[in-house]
Amino acid sequence: MARKRKTTFIESSGSPGWMTTFSDLMTLLLTFFILLFSMSSVVESKFDQASASMSLAFTGQDGLLPEETTVVPTNNGDVEEIEGVETTGEEIPPELVEMYKEMEKELKEQGMEGNISIKIDSEGIYLDIKDSILFTSGSADIVGSGKETLDNLAELINQVPNEVIIEGYTDNVPMSNAQYASNWELSTSRAVSVLRYLSEEKQVDPTRLSARGYGEYQPIAPNDTAKNRAENRRVNIVILYEEFKEES
Repeated sequence: MARKRKTTFIESSGSPGWMTTFSDLMTLLLTFFILLFSMSSVVESKFDQASASMSLAFTGQDGLLPEETTVVPTNNGDVEEIEGVETTGEEIPPELVEMYKEMEKELKEQGMEGNISIKIDSEGIYLDIKDSILFTSGSADIVGSGKETLDNLAELINQVPNEVIIEGYTDNVPMSNAQYASNWELSTSRAVSVLRYLSEEKQVDPTRLSARGYGEYQPIAPNDTAKNRAENRRVNIVILYEEFKEES
């Protein structure tokens, strides 16, 4: 009588075949997620949600970043590469960065960078003019070199619709003469003189303009040397970023 052949089943020690396909799918999803992440600006709350979802899909565990991990948002304006950027911690809008680059280029082409420094932060663009370019000591009357400087700046200002603030500053040397009782009056009068020149002589829309005087109370350097005091005597022309103005 023929003997029945005994069939032996050999169990595979590896994972089931479907796991390979599933792993490939998860790898593709992860790659896609990383690509999207690298090309977008990161909103931290949304990133946390996405991270948790991906981690849950892979491991079944919460994937939130540890508290000490910082997610740095992408800045489309590459502000880190620009000199004169005020690091306030807020992202500077790309269109404001573009405006800054254009103005910086114009200042260099006109040979004005030695007399005017330009800075930028999330509020706007700051054109810092030395007082010696605009005025004689203790006066708010604009001199010839100051008018030439303002003529060039007016061309830049008239290219954009943004509001403009003119700010006057002095050093801490007491001011007391028949015309100005203190540095408050002098700084304010200088700001108003610049405002009136831009409006009346260069046709900058007066509804865009305002003037402020800060006296000696917002120095950018200690008032301990003649050089530092000269740094503090200045006029700032601030071109405001429109979206910031609307939100405030």
